[in-house]
Amino acid sequence: MIKGIYEAHLPVSDLTESIRFYEKLGLKLAFQNEKLAFLWIIKGESWIGLWESDRVDVPYHPSIRHIAFRIEEQDLKSIKAWLEDRGIEIRTAFKMTPEQQPLVLPNAPFEHAAIYFEDPDGNSIELITFIGTNAEEMASIVPYKDWVGK
Repeated sequence: MIKGIYEAHLPVSDLTESIRFYEKLGLKLAFQNEKLAFLWIIKGESWIGLWESDRVDVPYHPSIRHIAFRIEEQDLKSIKAWLEDRGIEIRTAFKMTPEQQPLVLPNAPFEHAAIYFEDPDGNSIELITFIGTNAEEMASIVPYKDWVGK
């Protein structure tokens, strides 16, 4: 029955600024009113809701204020430049500096490569792709460039 996630929602302090940020990531505005905007991730398949609120400063926890967008593995080669061209800074994640990312997560039995940054309100944004099923062989998180070289 379930085929994927249709929508996710984040709190934002300035709806106009947040719309501009997510449009830089390639999302397309689908609907907007005074305090809410929906942007298509994939038109007709998935979107994100941005809710302007004065209650944005909820402490971060991975279970809230986090969105992971799927990318293709071939995009990992250019993802840093793509983010830099949009003025988006990579943040340290899992003790891996921006220079060490993308990183590989051994979520046994699967491996995923990801890179992390924040939106203007500090919501955690992840770009992630499935890369293999050998996570049992990995002891820890490693930079993708090291994983490719193994």
